[in-house]
Order: sequence, then C-alpha cells, then structure tokens
Amino acid sequence: MNKLSTEERVKVVKCLVDGCSMRATARITGVARNTIDKLLVELGAVCSRYQDITIRNLNCARIQVDEIWAFCYAKQKNLTPAIAEERVAGDIWTWAAIDADSKLVPCWTLGKRDSETSNLFVSDLASRLSNRVQLTSDGLAAYLGAVRNAFGEAVDYAQLVKVYEASHEGQRRYSPPDCIACDRISVIGEPDALHISTSYIERQNLTMRMNMRRFTRLTNAFSKKIENHAAAVSLHMMHYNFARVHQTLKTSPAVKAGVSDHVWSVEEIVALLDSN
Repeated sequence: MNKLSTEERVKVVKCLVDGCSMRATARITGVARNTIDKLLVELGAVCSRYQDITIRNLNCARIQVDEIWAFCYAKQKNLTPAIAEERVAGDIWTWAAIDADSKLVPCWTLGKRDSETSNLFVSDLASRLSNRVQLTSDGLAAYLGAVRNAFGEAVDYAQLVKVYEASHEGQRRYSPPDCIACDRISVIGEPDALHISTSYIERQNLTMRMNMRRFTRLTNAFSKKIENHAAAVSLHMMHYNFARVHQTLKTSPAVKAGVSDHVWSVEEIVALLDSN
C-alpha cells in the first residue's frame, strides 16, 4: 500500500465510498485487492480517530438513533462454536445517531443488539453533546436503561413504536410488512410530540446500505473480517459527514453542524494517512 500514489489512493477511496465492492474496485483501478484491503483498514482507523476527536461539544436539538443489521463471516444461524472461538462472526449491528437538523452522524458503535452495546453507544453519544436534547429511538427495550444511565433526567426521550401487520410468506418474503400504526411514547422529560420520529436515521440506514457494498442484502458481499467491516463503516461516516454534500442542506453535515469550515474532498480524507 505504501507504493500507491496519492492519485491511486484517491481512486480507490472514491470507488469504496460509492458502494463498489473490493473486487470491483480492484478491476476499476487496477490496484491489487490485498492492497485495497490494507488501505481500507489503515484509512478506516485514521478516520475513526479523527472523528472521535473532532466531533465533540455538539449543540444539537434533536437526535434520532437506530440500529442496522449486517453479519460478519457467517450468519448467526450458521455460526458454530468452532467459528465463534476462532473469530468475531455472526450478527453485527451498527448503532448510529443522527442530528435531525444538520444530518451529522455524531457517533456509531458496532456490536450485538443487546444492553451492553446499547450502554456503550448511548454513553458515547451523551459525551459528545453540550446541551439537553430531544432523543428518539425505536421501541428496543435496551435503550431504556442505557438512556437513563447516560443522561439521567437531563434529556427529553421518547420512543416511536411501530406496529406492523402480520408478515406473509411467498412473494413478499423479502419485503418488510406494512406499518399500520405508530405509538409515540414519552419516557423521560417532555419531548415534543411533533418531533418524535426516526425518519432521518432510517434514511441514513438506507444511505449506508447503498454506499457500502458489504451491507447489501442477499449477496456474497458481506464482511469476512470484523476489522474490515469496522473500517468500511468508519470511512463511510467520514465521507458522509465531511465530504458528501447533502441535497437539502447544500453543504456537508459537518459544515452545517459547525464541525468543519468547508466541504472536504476525497484527497483531504486520504491525506489523513500522511498526517498520522
């Protein structure tokens, strides 16, 4: 990877953030797949550190949180004790938050869909905020204890619980059932009922599936190593927050949130490697 020029690195990163797979990126750029692998892991780590340091003291008003499913090496149902002992495998959930106004993703956490990961994620989110916010999540029970542990009573927290019709097999097997009702439940403080929503974070979930090939369902493009999976998420978030111009905002989420003074280029993201 050290032999790649800056121009070659930029070409590789542009392919990856646009949703190309590792093999497709190798065919398009002419760079060896193992070299792309090393570049992704190293740049992903640098992007993670940069965002961890930079995205702090946020003055947000409304935060939405959700989890998006993927898997590493093997699906949970196919996970054997031997595989589990050898590597991190099975279901991997990406817990993410989004600022409803700036569309910034202030933090994310990879792990299982359980109370331990929920506590880590919500605690990280709370540490990045400088004021009281309105927080909305889905109806996952793990959020209840996590929000109280991280925020105490210093938050306006609500859950949006969606009610779905009974699922049907056959031709609709891979389609989500229709949502027939939404219950808005105030949990802590006095959340504004008009802003109890998870629409923005659910749209961010779609953006992740579109821009990271390994999140595509019903394919063989899943992650084989947890390090690669984490690096891909970190690179995606770096590009989304700092370099991608949001169609509604007409600028990047980082600029809108006051985290950056300009929209980054992919060249600037790649340059983080040399600065670290």
